[in-house]
Parts: sequence; C-alpha cells; structure tokens
Amino acid sequence: MANGSSVEILLDMADLLRPNAIRVAAALKLADHIAESSITAELLAERTGAHPIMLGKLLRYLVELGVFGVDDAGVYTVLDLGQPLRRDVPQSVGQFLSAEGLFGRVELGLVGLLHTVRTGDPCYSAVFGREYWDEINNDPAFVQALEAEGPTQIGWDAELIIKGYDWSGVRRVMDVGGNNGTLLIELLTHHPHLHGTVLDLPNVARIAEQRIAQAGLAERGGSLSGSFFDPLPPGHDVYLLSGILADWNDERAVAILRACGAAAGPEGKVLLAEISMEIPPSAPGAARTDLVVAAAVATPVRTVDQLHELGRSAGLQVTWEGPSTPVRSLVEFSAAGPDTGTDLGAPEGAGHA
Repeated sequence: MANGSSVEILLDMADLLRPNAIRVAAALKLADHIAESSITAELLAERTGAHPIMLGKLLRYLVELGVFGVDDAGVYTVLDLGQPLRRDVPQSVGQFLSAEGLFGRVELGLVGLLHTVRTGDPCYSAVFGREYWDEINNDPAFVQALEAEGPTQIGWDAELIIKGYDWSGVRRVMDVGGNNGTLLIELLTHHPHLHGTVLDLPNVARIAEQRIAQAGLAERGGSLSGSFFDPLPPGHDVYLLSGILADWNDERAVAILRACGAAAGPEGKVLLAEISMEIPPSAPGAARTDLVVAAAVATPVRTVDQLHELGRSAGLQVTWEGPSTPVRSLVEFSAAGPDTGTDLGAPEGAGHA
C-alpha cells in the first residue's frame, strides 16, 4: 500500500501535461472568453484561432481538473479554481502563467533541466534553440508579453544607481541593455540635466522609445536598436550596465564590458551596476528558487572582486567603487592605461557621491 501510494505520488509529481494545459489555457485567454459570454468549444476555437478538435480535447481535460465547467448544451463556465486565470480579476495569474508570457516561457524551458545538471549551462537554449533574451527581444510574438510584463518600477536596489553615483558631471548616458526604459526614465527624471539613450534589441527598444515619450522625456531621451555584442555607438559619457552580466558566462561578460569600454573611449566611463541573485538557504522555498535561478541564469552570483577581474580582462581599470547592498553593487571602470593599476580614488569628470 505504502509503495503503491509512493508510485502514485511520484507519477503525479512528474506529470507534464497538467501544467502545460493550464499554461495553454492562460495563453489562449480561455477564462476571459468564457467569462465574457456563454460560449461553446466551437465559438472558443473561432475566437482564439485554435484547432477545434484539439481545443475540445483540452477543454475536456480542464473540466476534469475542475478549472472549467460545462453543461449539457456544451456551454462552458469558469469555476472558482479557474477564476485567477482571468485577466480582469484581482491577483490574476493569467499573464504570469501564459505559455507565451515572459515568466511562463522561462518555466517551460525547465524541461531542459537535465542539460543544466549535466553541463552547468542554462537550459533555455537547449530546449528552444535560442537564448532567452535573443528570442523574446527579436520575435514579434513576444511584444505583447513584453508590454504586459515589463518592469514599470525599478527594483533590485536600483536606487543606488540614481542616488549613489554623482551624475552632475555627466551629460549623456547610454543604458546598455536597458530593456523598456524604466531605469533611464528614473535617471532622467531625477537628474534634469541628463540626456540618455536605451540600447537594446528591437522589441524592447521600440517599447522603451514609446515609454520615454509617454513620460514626457522625448527631448532628452530615446532608444536605439542594437546588441551589446556588437560595436556600440560612441559619444556618451557613461555606458551603464544594470543587471546585465548575470545572464552571461565570464567570456561573454568580458565581451560586453569590452564593447562598452571601446565605445566609452579614453575619456568615458563604464558604470557596472550588477545584481547578485544569491538565495539565502533560510528563505521560503529556497531550494526551488535556487534551482530555477541556476537553470535560467548563466552566472547569478558574482562577488565584487570577480567583477573587478572581469573588467581587467576587458582592458578596463576600476576608477571608483560605490555603495553596495546584498543584491546590488556599483563599480566604475575606465580604459586602462599602459602603466595604470587599480585606483579606487575619486575620478575626474564623472564624479561620485
């Protein structure tokens, strides 16, 4: 009996169909369509563009799970369990669970966990054939998810970037890999003399341009579409990297820093505002979170000394080290001269608080 119970538990824990069915329902917004009006499987297929027969099989399974109900006329209703899948209810998880959403896509990539355990590398590209950021920032299919799930407030102690660095001597900043412009908007808002540009891949670059304009900052801010693995446009005083390097191994992190250093030139600065995703063992759900982060992010934890070493490998020298928190550090680099070593004193030009 005990052995049979363990078998059933393990088989249930290993089930891949149930979570995928929920995520497909979320992606197709089935709960929203059903809640909107009395609807049959045929009408749902028309509204969602789904294959009628396969959608019918999915709906039958979701009824079995208790997500939806169906009457004798084939009309579906959203049961209590399925209500959070609706986008219009408090504490909705519909977008979060969507198979076409940013977070949902990461979790779907976890089916490649065996690759991560064997190699130590993130599993996403082993499953989908492309790196996560490359896919969601280039494929138009993810624009809606980027608009719905992109950050609207700074996080990970990014206040250090705004208040812990002296921007008074800086005229132009490029937020390299600046996503949808949230951080640059905060920088330009808090420092009215500052001009700035977000550089990122096409999807988020377009969103950043729109959000900067909506914030009334179009005269001082904008965006460019590009990759930080390619040569970067010169002409900015500071090239900011906020929470970028964790997604890359050491070799590619050095390449990013080298590209920023080349664009900054001998007079410019590279401001590295890196995050650390170390999970405290005592945190709730620490084991799960730690495994998910390790499977999704190339190098989630680097010490400040390791960041210094990456800079040196990129031909840069530390010119200032700012305040830090458990999740955020600030290090400024400039081009290393032939006879210069690490100098943590106050630099000329772009100074610091």
